[in-house]
Amino acid sequence: MVQSVLASLTLGYRPLWGRARTLVGVQLYIHPLDVNVSVDLPHLLRTLREIWSASSPPLLLSPQTRQLLLDLLEHARPGAPWIEVRGNWLNDSAIFEQVRAAQARGLRMVWRGDLTELPGPEIARCFDNSLLSLSPEVALSALRAGPERSPVLAGQMYEGVASRLVMEHCLDQRNALALAGWPTEDVLHGLRNVAPQPSHATIFKLMKAIDAEQSLETFEDILAEDPLLAYRFMTYTNSAALGLRTGIGSLRRGLVMMGYGSIQRWLGDQLPHATTEEDLQPVYQSMVLRARLTERLLEAGIETELRREVYLCGLFSQLDQLLRDSLGAILQRLPLSERIYDAAVTGVGPYAPSLQLANALESDDAAPVRQLCEEHELRPEDVNRALLRVLSEIEVPRPKNARA
Repeated sequence: MVQSVLASLTLGYRPLWGRARTLVGVQLYIHPLDVNVSVDLPHLLRTLREIWSASSPPLLLSPQTRQLLLDLLEHARPGAPWIEVRGNWLNDSAIFEQVRAAQARGLRMVWRGDLTELPGPEIARCFDNSLLSLSPEVALSALRAGPERSPVLAGQMYEGVASRLVMEHCLDQRNALALAGWPTEDVLHGLRNVAPQPSHATIFKLMKAIDAEQSLETFEDILAEDPLLAYRFMTYTNSAALGLRTGIGSLRRGLVMMGYGSIQRWLGDQLPHATTEEDLQPVYQSMVLRARLTERLLEAGIETELRREVYLCGLFSQLDQLLRDSLGAILQRLPLSERIYDAAVTGVGPYAPSLQLANALESDDAAPVRQLCEEHELRPEDVNRALLRVLSEIEVPRPKNARA
């Protein structure tokens, strides 16, 4: 039996957020599991083509060693995902020659480096775009200069943006193609005096689905797209107002017990207070992505009801950031499974490895992922395949004639 290339890699990811505050792509970090063992890069490229669909998010492949980059540049063909090339690696003549050869045959590449160290014309013409980092000093000068005189180049991708103001400058004033990562901490800090609310769009979407008499599974899926709405729904279903004799520990059971008419009325009460704050969308979407990955990492061999429980574990695992309270206190307000509390709060129990891995995969640091796989006897191939499946299932609208 031929071993999958996914068994020889450690992967990680970072979302790319667009001007509409929706996901427009994914940066995929690629590490060799063993630097002394060659990786079958053609096999990896074939695997990505097989898993990815026309609606999957565009990929930016970020090889974390020079040899991986050389192999990617050699074997990738036109139509392959974008490939990141670090600016300081171009001092290596072998890499520079491979970049020139790749550009000649139509490969799309992204130059990655600091905004103050842009390449000269000969190198720059090899690249379709740039992933630029902003130092605090440059970010401050950009805000002071304003959109017309800003050093921030229009139409590029940016990373390392920790300020909401700088994020808005890049996306809204300089029309950046994407932001790698999101200034979650600063966005939430800026909204600290506003009571957190579920998304207006998600509430409205669920109300329309109920009007259209769609399936219970559809209602549950939409409800689970917003961590605050899901939490608030479960809080309500377990309140004295409903007077139920037993606790409601899942979204599905809450939907069944309430009935569609009661759900519609409850949603109608939520709608006037719901948030339309666009900058919160990536925060909520990141929590949903983490929940999907937590569920997929523990999917094999477990029944549907338990998968939903694992999903809730991932979805609620960072509610403390939104509700500004300890996670233990938040989760204890609901009759949730002890397995959820154990994993999210104390880091033990059967769901803990999946939740910890889902968090570790949101990084370019391979060490925590490898350590967790060793500790819990998880196969790298299974972890990598779960990650790629979850990422590929995200639906991203594409312009006509857009390439993967």
